[in-house]
Amino acid sequence: MDKNIVLDVKNLHVHYVTDDATAKAVNGIDFQVKEGEALGLVGETGAGKTTTALSIMQLIPDPPGIIVDGEINFEGKNVIYNTDKENQAMRGNGIAMIFQDPMTALNPVMTVGDQLSEVVLTHEKISKSEAKQRVIELLEIVGVKRDRYDDYPHQFSGGQKQRVVIAMSLLCNPKLLIADEPTTALDVTIQAQVLDIINQLREKYKMSMILITHDLGVVAETCENVAIMYAGNIVESGSVKEVYLNPRHPYTRGLFDSIPKLDDESAELVPIEGAISNAADLPTGCHFHPRCRYCQEICKHQRPPQRGTGSHKFMCHFDLFSEEAK
Repeated sequence: MDKNIVLDVKNLHVHYVTDDATAKAVNGIDFQVKEGEALGLVGETGAGKTTTALSIMQLIPDPPGIIVDGEINFEGKNVIYNTDKENQAMRGNGIAMIFQDPMTALNPVMTVGDQLSEVVLTHEKISKSEAKQRVIELLEIVGVKRDRYDDYPHQFSGGQKQRVVIAMSLLCNPKLLIADEPTTALDVTIQAQVLDIINQLREKYKMSMILITHDLGVVAETCENVAIMYAGNIVESGSVKEVYLNPRHPYTRGLFDSIPKLDDESAELVPIEGAISNAADLPTGCHFHPRCRYCQEICKHQRPPQRGTGSHKFMCHFDLFSEEAK
């Protein structure tokens, strides 16, 4: 394997199994993240983005979650076969995660300083005073003053809590950072500040990153590569430039067509009809076919092949948007 590849996910399938149904949340995805690169994982709610992240972290709730098939190779080792002790060591030192809701990521009855110090002391053999100093330094890097060390989570605003969670994820200098919609609950000004902090810290610590979001604009500002997810599949992937300038999958086209064009007030928005398929009752063939305006009979019955050249790949029976098709 290429030494520059930090994470290599192959043919990953994840199901949630209950007495009533089996929800097929992730259905055979493949992607890689190289050293220092950022990958944007984009899709609607229910596309399988967070399940993918939890699988990488080995935090899928079991039961009902099961990794049915595939590999998750982090620095050349398949973490699916890790022991609990190995997983605990990997989280923080190897892979860290910024969770979607900072309030649920922080313990309400512990001070912020104690929580962050506990992370350092769990992973490294240093004194309490050294841990405290490291926490204070990192809090100040993300814009939280040192005199907030003994404050409780409820004393922080939403934006400040998210900064604390970012600091927590970076305490042990992880090789890979997974940011699960880190700006969803924040207003636009604070969103920009948080993204700026993440970008600066990525550069400072030479981290790789997976950014999970439904916002294509955030990916454009933050990532080199993008993977578009739909119903547990990566339907299109490539560099941000390739995918944004020439989207080849009908779903990706639909996402771009539903974004307002600020430079063209006369342009009409074209929404994607319908809603994302239920993971417990996925359509046959191409999972997107019930919502696709280009659907043909083959789409209803046969899983689409992967097409494309180089790094730009897409899953479709037809190459509708190639230069030859135009």
